[in-house]
Amino acid sequence: MKVGIIGSGFVGSTAAYAMVTSGAASEVVLIDLNEHLAKAHAEDILHATPFTAPVRVSAGQYPRLDGARVVVLCCGVGQRPGETRLQLLERNAAVFQQVVPQVVSYAPDVVLIVASNPVDIITTMVVKLANLPPGRVVGSGTILDTARFRTLVGEHVGVAPHSVHAYVLGEHGDSEVLVWSSALVGGVPLSAFAAQRGYPLTDAIKARIDDDVRRAAYRIIAGKGATYYGIGAGLARMVRAIRDNERAVLTLSAPVAEFGTGGDVCFSLPRVLGANGVEAMVQPSLSAEETTALENSARILREALGATL
Repeated sequence: MKVGIIGSGFVGSTAAYAMVTSGAASEVVLIDLNEHLAKAHAEDILHATPFTAPVRVSAGQYPRLDGARVVVLCCGVGQRPGETRLQLLERNAAVFQQVVPQVVSYAPDVVLIVASNPVDIITTMVVKLANLPPGRVVGSGTILDTARFRTLVGEHVGVAPHSVHAYVLGEHGDSEVLVWSSALVGGVPLSAFAAQRGYPLTDAIKARIDDDVRRAAYRIIAGKGATYYGIGAGLARMVRAIRDNERAVLTLSAPVAEFGTGGDVCFSLPRVLGANGVEAMVQPSLSAEETTALENSARILREALGATL
């Protein structure tokens, strides 16, 4: 499967590398305003293919997207230390108004994956700009936040994160909602599993995990300037689900009609991802407090959209 990646910065190049090393794509094309950067990354990643999968990797211009089934949008400016994702909007909006029409003109049957922050608002913009059938525009949303949540819970109870089934929903940002009430480990409710293992889930531990998930990006950006390994792997995972028509359930950003959004806001809920993009939404099991928190997250995004678009 041919995949285009727009933007060859930290996230775009790492996503390309993750797709190559995991074999998620058969061909990857990097596009960037800085052509030298895109070509350098493409050449460097190509040299890894003898050790991984025989993926064709190259750089080019928008016409090279012809035949691409997926295009990942990693373009735009990066998040500055201390800057919230919502504060990125004004600096990023103009970029997508230029990029999206060109992508769709050369790859009209594409599934667009939005990775740039603030991802929920950018995804909302791209849905309108692309004018593609429902489901064919999807944001990476809280796929990384959910991975962080699963990882930290797994570390606490002493199991692999693959055995933890728990979601982070809503905004990919400060108002995101960690759903504790329906979290499972090996099919057993998390609180019961933790007690069986001798690792009780106290309020203090939950608060620590919540903070570690919610503030992870800020800590990483303060330490090394950007986050890219986790989201790069997450984007490769999404591409693989589309390639294989997996119908995988992932926490992804797409238009939401529930939780007081009015139907014109994108944020993350569990969604079924297959060959044609998002096929369905899964209604999450939430406590009353989590429902209120998710409604608050929707309100924050709706207000940000109203103030800027």
